[in-house]
Amino acid sequence: MTKIDVRQGDITRVEADAVVNAANNHLWMGGGVAGALKRVGGPEMEAEALKKGPIPIGEAAVTAAGRLPARYVIHAAVMGQDLRTDAAKIRQATKNSLLRADELGIKTVAFPALGTGVGGFPLGECARIMIGEVLQHSAGGTGLEKVTFVLFDEPAFQAFRQELDTQTG
Repeated sequence: MTKIDVRQGDITRVEADAVVNAANNHLWMGGGVAGALKRVGGPEMEAEALKKGPIPIGEAAVTAAGRLPARYVIHAAVMGQDLRTDAAKIRQATKNSLLRADELGIKTVAFPALGTGVGGFPLGECARIMIGEVLQHSAGGTGLEKVTFVLFDEPAFQAFRQELDTQTG
């Protein structure tokens, strides 16, 4: 069973095999989580991502992590150019990010709250969807040993902490 951890912090400082970027389907890295990852990881990460885009909304593409303390960045296309998202897009992007992690054979991955910043999606519903997808994925057999949700602020941390407690009893 995959261990699920929830913590408050800066995803650009997390030591994991991969970190997930809340991306748009063209994979340009503007603001929010993407902008922070690009600032720390370096512009070559965005250049590599742009060569792989556009991808369908809900899909995920992988690049090197540049100067981040991770090996890979999984770019989860949770929105299109309109910067809008919904439950189905978040569910699919989470699922495909977990599949990319398995394809890479990695053991640890860190997720932000997908679609809750620029996309404006409600935190509680995001937590319910993402934690549910991780639990479903780990029940199906995976090499992932640990999934960490790294939430930038206290409200996001509390929403994910409460949802993890609810779903895992």
